[in-house]
Amino acid sequence: MHPAPSVIFFTVFSGLGFGLLTFLGLGIPDVTGWTAFAFFAIAYLCAVGGLISSTFHLGHPERALKAFTQWRSSWLSREGWCAVIALITMAIYGAGLVFFGQRWGLFGLIGAVFSLLTIFTTSMIYTQLKTIPRWNSPLTPAMFLSYGLAGGALLAGQITWAMGLLAISAVIQVLLWAKGDGALAASGSTLATATGLGTEGGVRAFEPPHTGTNYLLREFAYVVGRKHSLKLRIIAIVLMAVIPIVLLAAPFSHWVALLAVVSYVGGALASRWLFFAEAEHVVGLYYGKR
Repeated sequence: MHPAPSVIFFTVFSGLGFGLLTFLGLGIPDVTGWTAFAFFAIAYLCAVGGLISSTFHLGHPERALKAFTQWRSSWLSREGWCAVIALITMAIYGAGLVFFGQRWGLFGLIGAVFSLLTIFTTSMIYTQLKTIPRWNSPLTPAMFLSYGLAGGALLAGQITWAMGLLAISAVIQVLLWAKGDGALAASGSTLATATGLGTEGGVRAFEPPHTGTNYLLREFAYVVGRKHSLKLRIIAIVLMAVIPIVLLAAPFSHWVALLAVVSYVGGALASRWLFFAEAEHVVGLYYGKR
């Protein structure tokens, strides 16, 4: 699929923000006053900034509020509700820490749960799509959740948690790539099944359906060269996991922690670009793109 920058930014930074809110809701780190304000400001900037950016790729952003009415059937709507509940409850919890020095644990727990649910519902928007076999896997929500928690642990300054979660994220990401590479073939979708002509014998494309491009080709038939894909995968894992773990293993300093966060974000953006760019929508079968 075409990797829209707004969606890449949204999935990476909202995951970071809600990952940090999860830790804050559980009382990690144990902060109050202006220190707590700084942590919550970072979390809200990432979470809300990511959510706002998600509307940039919509043809009619003003209609985004209508998504809240479809919570019974739409993971996008469920994501919206979970995000709103998480942000409101965490705002109340944060106000107690910042202005009153009080830890209202129930609000923190509810906020942490809904922060995790927000990341999960975001992942299910993509996981549910059977037309994109690479995404249609339990590893997709596992990847989103592990990235969010790893990034949250980094921003929360939890070195031990961060190192473990970064390693887990890298393993899940590699497994998702390995399984995803054969997902389209394993799904059984071919030009024959796409056209419904398989019963008539072998099927091959005689010529493209039309001479020019169209929306489907622009959005759903994006192709990444195998060599470029491999290079980006290596870069993503090195930036997202290897460098941050090495930095966190060194004697702690705020500059080292900042470098670890910057490296992680760079790797997460690269891997999320691949997540969209490598996604083979079955509609590409009609155009000989698969």
